[in-house]
Amino acid sequence: MLAAVRREVRVPLIASGGAGSPAHFPPAVDAGADAVLAASILHFGDTTVPQIKEELDRAGHEVR
Repeated sequence: MLAAVRREVRVPLIASGGAGSPAHFPPAVDAGADAVLAASILHFGDTTVPQIKEELDRAGHEVR
């Protein structure tokens, strides 16, 4: 769905919702998301922001 939306719009695209692990974030960026949002995945304490950043970095995506 992200790739389809990316083809149609030129505004910043933020992927939000549905991630169950840090591995789910790089494919969202690969599909065209300019940014990813993490909320409930962090609330359970099984995943941390550094883990998500590490996964994105390992996939070659810019991380701030």
